[in-house]
Amino acid sequence: MTTETLPILYSFRRCPYAMRARLALVVSGTTCVLREVKLSAKPDALREASPKATVPVVVTPAGEVIDESLDIMRWALGLSDPQGWLVSADDPLIAANDGPFKHALDRYKYPHRYDSDPEEHRAAGLALLQALEERLALQPQLGGEAMGLVDAATFPFVRQFAHTDRDWFAAQDLPQVQNWLAGHLESDLFARAMVKHEPWAEGDPLTLFPAS
Repeated sequence: MTTETLPILYSFRRCPYAMRARLALVVSGTTCVLREVKLSAKPDALREASPKATVPVVVTPAGEVIDESLDIMRWALGLSDPQGWLVSADDPLIAANDGPFKHALDRYKYPHRYDSDPEEHRAAGLALLQALEERLALQPQLGGEAMGLVDAATFPFVRQFAHTDRDWFAAQDLPQVQNWLAGHLESDLFARAMVKHEPWAEGDPLTLFPAS
């Protein structure tokens, strides 16, 4: 197996966009050549593949470049979707996560970067989580009875929000969201998607993802 026969995945372990792409790759059984990126020293090969140089990026064996996380998820699941993740896709909910919730998350987590009031944006994020709480009161997962694309696309961002102040998050009246998040974070799937790797450099031996 070589980079000529397998897709190449540029990733950063802690990035929520890369997390959700890796979750879909694991579930679909799509093996990639992993190139872990150090964000402060992005490799030239990443910039050449995708000028915006943000992770995740997949380069297929045919040379197609896929540099949006949701597109990577749908591409992988289009190859194989053994758990039926695409059936439970929910574009409006994912758009709310990627738009208003991510906006609030960034300004809550990084107030100095955005010159923002973290409490104001924490409250905005909390209000958006109430919609998830209401949905999860009716069903175990956001997409229905079983985990699907919408859950995988969303929970890495809720994780980041929760971990900004874990004690505060634990004290909120979000029992369904808290249980849903904990279940995903404790899953074998998440563990497989979060294996640590050293940053890649040109000439390094191949690292396969997911590990066999």
